[in-house]
Amino acid sequence: MDIGTMLGILGSGFLVTLQIFFLTLVGSLPLGIVVAFGRMSKFKPLALLVRFYISIMRGTPLMLQMFFIYFAPYYIFGIELSTESKFSATIVAFIINYAAYFAEIYRSGIQSVPKGQLEAAQVLGYSRVQTFTKIVLPQVVKRILPAMANEIITLVKDTSLAFAIGVGEMFSSAKALVASQVSMLPFVFAAIFYWVFNFVVEVILNRVEKKMNYYHD
Repeated sequence: MDIGTMLGILGSGFLVTLQIFFLTLVGSLPLGIVVAFGRMSKFKPLALLVRFYISIMRGTPLMLQMFFIYFAPYYIFGIELSTESKFSATIVAFIINYAAYFAEIYRSGIQSVPKGQLEAAQVLGYSRVQTFTKIVLPQVVKRILPAMANEIITLVKDTSLAFAIGVGEMFSSAKALVASQVSMLPFVFAAIFYWVFNFVVEVILNRVEKKMNYYHD
């Protein structure tokens, strides 16, 4: 097999990797905010339930969570498994897993804002929404960006775990090519794909962080 064909196959797998990456971010970033507020809720049963969810998501392997979500419909409800269900299970597992991590990052950022600033906002007549959007949010975003960047870069690499339930992302493609061509070259090309992707993500996140420098602690 020539290198062009090999790169074409890896490129097709990379498109699936991109889908997993972007769909996970689209789902987990907003869900993480909801989870963070649930975690900080003054309603104790809700706060304890969310803490338990976060503990499970962070305390068990993502691969195990994928297997559970993929096979649970069959073993519990007798629903037949399909190729589409593999991809759906992957996305759901990634979203609920990363939402737990993002929630803790959000929570730490929100709780790092001095209470004195919130009290000052109340004195000035700010509503809760105005206080959050104009005072809390700008500081939180700036403070959590480094931690968020680390998680997002980790997500790029974690997409390779989807091969475990048969999703045809880039690592799956590389693994199949290595077996069929008896060559390590597909792994080398896959590593380059991942590195370039991570480099682009890192550059974008660094630019966002620099734009947030208008705010100084």
